[in-house]
Amino acid sequence: MNKLKKYIKNYSYVTMKDLRNEGFQTRDIRKLVNNGFVKKIKSGLYKYSKLNMDNEGFIDISKSVTNGIICLVSALEYHNLSTVNPDKIYVAIPHSEKKVNLIYPPVKFFFFRKRYYDIGIEKVQAEVGSFKIYIPEKTICDMFRYRNKLGEDLALEGLKNYLKRQDANINKLWKYAIRTRVKTIIKPYMKAMVAE
Repeated sequence: MNKLKKYIKNYSYVTMKDLRNEGFQTRDIRKLVNNGFVKKIKSGLYKYSKLNMDNEGFIDISKSVTNGIICLVSALEYHNLSTVNPDKIYVAIPHSEKKVNLIYPPVKFFFFRKRYYDIGIEKVQAEVGSFKIYIPEKTICDMFRYRNKLGEDLALEGLKNYLKRQDANINKLWKYAIRTRVKTIIKPYMKAMVAE
């Protein structure tokens, strides 16, 4: 059992396939899950439960949903554009894909059509992996696209906070507003806020 614990600590994230290849037994993994040493993320994917790092949930998503991109409220919060701390991680996946059945962390999937899914992505490197997330400009535009579902107040908060930033790039924001087809929605708000 100590050898198994050491293996999991070293790799942080492990698959059942890798564990079997190393000669570990399924029942031993189950014991480690039951006593809290290991967390089950989805069927066949586990992680060392005492990992303590920033954006851990985002890495969990990245390891289990290969085409998942952190989006909307989660991306807004990551980019410090909102005071809202969502209770789920918001994840964009291509429109044609199926949801992954995750046990942990709590997740809300959004199906993005290709023209919205493929643009404005950045890859963030972390201690034990990486994750993909939409850049601030794309995130704000997505919030306006989903304003009826998620609340216009969140979209406005994101826009207002973005425009206050030193690195705000109105041309870049406008480019994404055009590409995501929210330019007529966002334009009056941008004009009013920039004029303030």
